[in-house]
Amino acid sequence: RHSSISHQRSPPSASLIVFAISNGTFPLHYSTKATQNNIIISFLIKTMFRFAPRVATRAAASSAAAFQSSHVATGAAATQALTARWMSAAAPGPKNIQSQSLYNINIQPANPEFSSGPCKKHPGYSISNLPTAVLGRSHRSKLGKDRLAFAINETKRMLGIPDDYLVGIVPASDTGAYEMAMWNMLGAKDIDICHWESFGKGWFADAVSHLKLRDIVEVTEHTAGYGELPDLTKTSKDRDICFTFNGTTSGVRVPDGCDWIADDRTGLTLCDATSAVFAMNMPWEKLDVTTYSWQKVLGGEGAHGMLILSPRAVERLESYTPENRPLPKIFRLTKKGKIEAGIFKGATINTPSMMAVEDYIDALAWAESVGGNDGLIKISNNNLAVVEKFVAENDWIDFLAKDPATRSNTSVCCTLDLSPEQIKAFVALLEKENVALDIGGYRDAPPSIRIWCGATVETADVEALMPWLKWAFDEVKGN
Repeated sequence: RHSSISHQRSPPSASLIVFAISNGTFPLHYSTKATQNNIIISFLIKTMFRFAPRVATRAAASSAAAFQSSHVATGAAATQALTARWMSAAAPGPKNIQSQSLYNINIQPANPEFSSGPCKKHPGYSISNLPTAVLGRSHRSKLGKDRLAFAINETKRMLGIPDDYLVGIVPASDTGAYEMAMWNMLGAKDIDICHWESFGKGWFADAVSHLKLRDIVEVTEHTAGYGELPDLTKTSKDRDICFTFNGTTSGVRVPDGCDWIADDRTGLTLCDATSAVFAMNMPWEKLDVTTYSWQKVLGGEGAHGMLILSPRAVERLESYTPENRPLPKIFRLTKKGKIEAGIFKGATINTPSMMAVEDYIDALAWAESVGGNDGLIKISNNNLAVVEKFVAENDWIDFLAKDPATRSNTSVCCTLDLSPEQIKAFVALLEKENVALDIGGYRDAPPSIRIWCGATVETADVEALMPWLKWAFDEVKGN
């Protein structure tokens, strides 16, 4: 006789629970009225505290999606009301009034999501705003191809990508896009691989351990520790160069303009720019292969990658076929020695999520509303400036990046005057207060925190977070 309430994924509202109890569908098997009342109250309290504001939005969104097909005019209002109801049930911050006054923590970030991937959805996002006409249709249909081509064309326009560059949607997020480029193109020339954090180090490992490129060409490693850059001027214009534009796990990016890359190079540059695109100016004339994913700066969904190729990269694909290197279907970019042009017009290699495609298009539309690429960069820079001001005013926190000129404006990594165990407690405390979620440093990085400052994070939320950092530090430190 259990009601559907006990099985549903979204949090039940208090009114629904009371309704179920009054109608005898809520499972209560206790002998006394007092016991029943205690159980009801306990259930309500636990339920409300369990589903914090970050879940509220998702609960509201799922409700909106369920009712979307009915086209009820009041759907949006109902969604907003449900969201407000659950947000009002959020666990409050510290009740110590003296602490609130001392640290100015009477205000919490309106949205506590500071994850470095998948990243926060853009302000005003609602899944109920996504068009659904393409759902349930083939991605090979005219409608499906049109939507995929639209996503590609809007990307090129907004990022200012040259007309003769190709842009394609490929499987497996940024990782799939970058590996696809490596497996298709590397081995024709000697290679310089530059890395200073986890993901760049991973590309180096794949090149030498899996592709075994040192068996056929010379592979030179240029590396530096977390917080620093290697000497990029030691790379050669006559070799292929692999690098990350922004080290997501270290908070260190390459300098503006990439002047260390020669304009008259004969080798290719392969750039992993997943946490840089839409937040930093991309010098396209310096980049032959560029990859990124939707789930970073634009707050899109995972599983899909973007592959951007210069004419020189296309020439390499059509003139070089690696020997004894079988390529899985999802990596194949050429057919009979020619580029698979359809990939770059919306004919994807495998089946994409059309819901994720619509989500990406929605993110692009939002980006346009805040000033396009320049507007997005400005927001990220403003967010970084808030953290920079706070760090300058507090001697117990510092940036992992040693040089301000190479400091990331998206994945902002900071060290604290705390032990590794205390940093874990610091992160857990802020999450418990529902102030900052997912800000622990990357597992391979030095003990640190990482605050995502990409454009979907509102500057007011970064400002509201800063005094909470001081409060959490003193709580953990025992001050």
